[in-house]
Amino acid sequence: MLEKKIRLKAVDEVCEFVRAAEKCDFDIDIFYNRTVVDAKSILGVMSMDLTKDLTVKYGTQDGAFEKVLNKFSAM
Repeated sequence: MLEKKIRLKAVDEVCEFVRAAEKCDFDIDIFYNRTVVDAKSILGVMSMDLTKDLTVKYGTQDGAFEKVLNKFSAM
């Protein structure tokens, strides 16, 4: 599993992230504390605490998706 920390600060950033995740044919999850949501669910991602760093876990390298992750990187 690959892992990256991101921070989404606005609704348009959440929409861009979810659109990129939806294009992937592998599972992508977002974690914060003990909460886990499917990254392809806009309602799930919007329910996360967007003031905190979120951990994204995904199973396969994908250049386009990782480009979006790097854009929202928390580091």
